[in-house]
Amino acid sequence: MKKNILILLSFLSLSLAAQTDSSLFKRTPADTNKLKMNMDAVYNRPFLTMGKFPVAVGGYVEANSSYFGTDGITEGLSFQIPRLTLFISSSIKKRIKFLSEIEFEEGGKEIGIEFASMDIELHPLLNLRGGVIMNPIGAFNQNHDGPKWEFISRPFSATTIIPSTWSNVGFGAFGKYARNNFVWAYEAYLTNGFDDKIISNTESRTWLPASKENPERFEESFNGVPLVTMKTALRHRKVGEIGVSWMGGVYNKFEDDGIVLDKQRRIDLYAVDFNTTLPGINTYINGEWVVATVDVPETYSQAFGKKLQGGFMDIVQPILKRKILGWENSTLNLAFRTEYVDYNVGNFKETGDAIADHIFAIVPGVSFRPSAQTVLRFNYRYHWQTDLLGNPAARTAGIQFGFSTYF
Repeated sequence: MKKNILILLSFLSLSLAAQTDSSLFKRTPADTNKLKMNMDAVYNRPFLTMGKFPVAVGGYVEANSSYFGTDGITEGLSFQIPRLTLFISSSIKKRIKFLSEIEFEEGGKEIGIEFASMDIELHPLLNLRGGVIMNPIGAFNQNHDGPKWEFISRPFSATTIIPSTWSNVGFGAFGKYARNNFVWAYEAYLTNGFDDKIISNTESRTWLPASKENPERFEESFNGVPLVTMKTALRHRKVGEIGVSWMGGVYNKFEDDGIVLDKQRRIDLYAVDFNTTLPGINTYINGEWVVATVDVPETYSQAFGKKLQGGFMDIVQPILKRKILGWENSTLNLAFRTEYVDYNVGNFKETGDAIADHIFAIVPGVSFRPSAQTVLRFNYRYHWQTDLLGNPAARTAGIQFGFSTYF
């Protein structure tokens, strides 16, 4: 823990030095002029550089307060600092780059490497990447930085179906091809994958995030079968971007020292994501839908879903953009999110009635951006959660206020 604190202090000292000597340090803003896609999010961030020093640093922090109640019962007002993330980037040689992303969660309670890979650029259509890779399933998993979003909580579908910031050790290739107003891109990786905790966990349900609790996935594969992740996306400068992705592999240990324990049981996730900005009124629309299928053994109860699905849609409308409180080009936004997840798509064998393990939520909000890199957010959140048997939904409502900023 002392080593982690020293690392953090060293980064903070660099930031303070940058403020006191602007001739030595230079802020490199995120590139917003070129036609960027979700796959570019890992490098499309503001970094701090020092002269010709080959290493650049950056990061972001989120902090908020919340007050929630469920069916009239509340635990009162709470304050959180859910994450502090640090970036380190280096141009090792021409067309060879390295970037790492280290996240401190819940005030340092958990520290994890979300991304740490080397990229070798051979051709715009063929680039190699290896290390700790952010699996490109959907869009949010890659483009998840807090300052980019008007909402404090991350979407249910991107945290409880797709494990939030799901990354693994592996390698693969990616590339882009641009012509006129169009850009086409692809990514393909082989990595370590899930384990049997997705059906053997304390949630007593099919729960994909449980595999994140296994740190050994960064050291070895659970069963020797790689997880395959592939994505393709198309973007038009005036229309927007649409992406289609798939991630699949074997999740169980089916063999041990040559002894067959079980058949190979697969997990597959399919996702579609899109975003667009309506011309004239600059309304930003962003959404994602994901479906997961899991080969659950017949010996498990029907509480364990074999199919899960869900998604979200965000609508953000700028209502004021001008100098506010001395900040140039500040923006005031109205925002609205609707989201839905079904953790057990199907029917009970005995009665034919639908299994009702699902959540529906709406989140209106207001955000203020003194700059593109900093956002102050106020959200009102209301969701209905229905249990397995379809009993009347538990209703949860609350307010959230906080900020997120790059530094």
